[in-house]
This record gives sequence, structure tokens and C-alpha cells, in this order.
Amino acid sequence: MPQSFVDYETNPRELTLRAISTILEVHTRVSDLYSSPHDQIAQQLRLTIESVKERQEAELISHPEYGLLSQATPNQTITPLGKGPTPDDLDNLITKVWKTPSFFLLHPLAYAAFGREATRRGVPPVTVTLFGSQFISWRGIPIIPSDKVPVVDGETSILLVRTGEKRQGVVGLFQPGLVGEQSPGLSVRFNGINQQAIASYLVTLYSSLAVLADDALAVLQGVRVDQYHDYQ
Repeated sequence: MPQSFVDYETNPRELTLRAISTILEVHTRVSDLYSSPHDQIAQQLRLTIESVKERQEAELISHPEYGLLSQATPNQTITPLGKGPTPDDLDNLITKVWKTPSFFLLHPLAYAAFGREATRRGVPPVTVTLFGSQFISWRGIPIIPSDKVPVVDGETSILLVRTGEKRQGVVGLFQPGLVGEQSPGLSVRFNGINQQAIASYLVTLYSSLAVLADDALAVLQGVRVDQYHDYQ
């Protein structure tokens, strides 16, 4: 090549962190009398934080502005060859995210549907261990189920994602250094005790995600999850 240049966006997209917040209220009588052997405040906060993170997972997948499903480009969106999710469909997804794909993401119903289709063809998926749990895989790529992937009228989507900033993949965004920070982007603040002796805690999570390159994300749309076969 005699010469080359780097293309760039003259008006790049600005990403804004989204806030998910809730208030936990605990009567001081409960924390005073029932905090042994388990700290009531700590346990109530743990459950509240888990609920907030469940909401975060749903929004990172389905939010109309920054969710994964809304950020897939038309060139990276395909439809299944038949109805149920087949090995051929997942291979087609790999052709869209062929550079170091990280994992497939799909609803548990689609997870089971793919298992049925693969078993029917005599190519049962290989099991891998991630984070101490067993997951099936395809072509060495883990298949991660999440009930936050929407299912509407028996149809859902399957995503293939490449993650990591160095690999120009999908990266999570958060605000560091928050007051009362418990984990990246998550803060817990004590709001005081009112006249009814109820203590309140503000739990806030700031998060978003960015798809650094179009080929870091592909979506298989219109997958049926209600296809069953007679194996006799």
C-alpha cells in the first residue's frame, strides 16, 4: 500500500452512565434485636444490591438506548435458517464475530432448545467450567444463559459477544470513586433515621456499556424456543 489513513468519527457518540437506585428502609428495632447471629443491615443490603444488579443485567441487554440488543448493526443481525436454534445458526453468528469471540448469550429456553437441536443432530455440545459452574459450549465458545434476554410469543434472540478494551470488544462503563462505594459504580449511603425510628439507605448503581467495534457483537433474531422432536 503506498499510503493509508485511519478513519474516525468526526462526531462520536457520547455515552452517559445510567443510574439504578432504590432506598432500603429498616426499622431500628429490627437491627437492634435481631442482628445476632446475622447482621440485619448487612443482609438486607446484600439482598437489595442483588436486586439492583439483576436490574442492571436486564438493562445492559435490553435497554433501548445502550442495551446489547439495540446496539447490533444491521450487518451484524441475522435470522435463523429454520425455526429452532441449530448448530448452523451459531456457526453463522461466529462468521460475524470471528475474531476472538468470548461467549454466546441467550435465554435459558433457547439454551435448552439449542441442546435439543444439537442432540438431534448427534453433536451434543461439550461442557466447560466457568466460575465454578458447568456450561455447554459450541466451537469452544461458552454458551451463557440469562433470563434477562427477552422472549416474546415464543421467539427470542441469541447474542455472540467479544469483550475487552484491548480486543476492541464490548466494555462495561462505571463511575469510580463514589461516596460509599461498595463495588465499581455501586454506592450505599446512609440517609438517617426518621421520627418513626426507620433507618434508610440509598443504594445507587451507575453503569452503561460501549461496543467499541461493530464486529464485537452479533445477534440472531427470531429464534423459536418451542420446537420439540419425536426421537423415536
